[in-house]
Amino acid sequence: MLIRFGIAAFLGLALLAATPSAPAQAKKTAKRPLTRLFIQDEKGTTLKWADVRQGADGKLTLSPLVSIEGFPKLDAEKQKLVQMRESKGTVVVGVRDNKDGTDQSGWVLLRTGVSYAEHGDHGHWDFKKKPSVIDSRLDAKQGNPAHVYQYGGKFYLANDKLNGYTRLDPSKYEGESRDTPRFLVGGGNHITLAVIDDKVGYSAWIDGGGPNKGRVDVTPVTDATKTEPTYSFNLPVGGIHGATANSGKVFFAPAEGIAWVEADPTLKRKPAEVKVHRIDLGKDDDKPRRTGAFANYKNYVLFVTGKEETASLVLLDAKADEPKPITVALNVKKGCRALTPSVVTTPEGKSYALVFHDHAKGAEVEDALQIIALDPNGDNNCADAKVLQTLKVGSSAVEGHSGHHDVAFDADGRFAFFTNPGDGTIAVLSLKTLEIVETFKIGGQPGAIVAHGGIETDD
Repeated sequence: MLIRFGIAAFLGLALLAATPSAPAQAKKTAKRPLTRLFIQDEKGTTLKWADVRQGADGKLTLSPLVSIEGFPKLDAEKQKLVQMRESKGTVVVGVRDNKDGTDQSGWVLLRTGVSYAEHGDHGHWDFKKKPSVIDSRLDAKQGNPAHVYQYGGKFYLANDKLNGYTRLDPSKYEGESRDTPRFLVGGGNHITLAVIDDKVGYSAWIDGGGPNKGRVDVTPVTDATKTEPTYSFNLPVGGIHGATANSGKVFFAPAEGIAWVEADPTLKRKPAEVKVHRIDLGKDDDKPRRTGAFANYKNYVLFVTGKEETASLVLLDAKADEPKPITVALNVKKGCRALTPSVVTTPEGKSYALVFHDHAKGAEVEDALQIIALDPNGDNNCADAKVLQTLKVGSSAVEGHSGHHDVAFDADGRFAFFTNPGDGTIAVLSLKTLEIVETFKIGGQPGAIVAHGGIETDD
């Protein structure tokens, strides 16, 4: 009996040792936060957040959308949310009103609640805190912001009706401390902007004719509450609707082709010394091709141009003495338009440009997403860029400037999360398989989206 009991006890203890404890089992099967999403509803003029979680089986789930603590209640009949950007654990979103900025326009700055702690050769993401508003300006003195930029970790909001832009430094928001918004004069009517090393801003006027045709104002970035331009120059063509900086050059998107100038970070030049270079993009019928906005990948400037079957993704090597267009045909269907590319690099080192094809209002055609490999052979030269995949996606709901797809990426570059405004859904694209792996129904008309954070770990 004693021997039998000893064997049974031994087997029982061995079985207990081999069986994970309840906390260990729960830990193994728990869904870990993957990233936090901030999603605009263009119809309701609201901004909400939710966490994407990943289970041990790899399946993704989306938590219920929640309002942000302290976020102002906006009037959907009188106001709308515009662009938003993330930096240093904060998100800024622009607000426009329907009375040319004379009612309640401005911006709202919030903390994401997601933090990252460095641990030598790695780090951990933490999602325990909730998002909250930390600063805002909504009044009749903000000039109806439209474009919102993030350069070098700083936010810049184009105050169109004030002919200038506001600079916000998110790193100044520590504890109870707050940044003093800086207003820089420059640009006009519908401002696009490039900033060099947080030292100088190149802000454009959208005027297609008159004295401000093709005008670009060059303004030092200072700690003064208001700073005037040091000088201005004019492009030969007006209608500027895009600007960016890369590798010591500043690029502009006027009504014809591309223009660029050498950057002047020390503001030593005179207007007559500014040499404007032009890049011809060809024509569609008798109309010169142009673009409206840029993206950057390393030393390359990216944009789309052309219409439907003539549409192309174009890459310019900003390091070249005279950048020449590298073109990738997009073959956009009739009734659709290619949007500005979004760029991501995966943990495996593969870099992609994602280009949505949104259908025009009333067009009976399906929207698409094209995935372009920017450097397939990994030699840091994008001359071999090519389309890898064209996917059917949910519907857009284009009306004016709203209703377009938008995309965001988790910090690790494993997934792309994009909005389908016409379907009220968010889809998830695996950047490893290049397949849509999940679609979440959230309702409303989801538009702009921002993600912050990577997979939460505790090892």
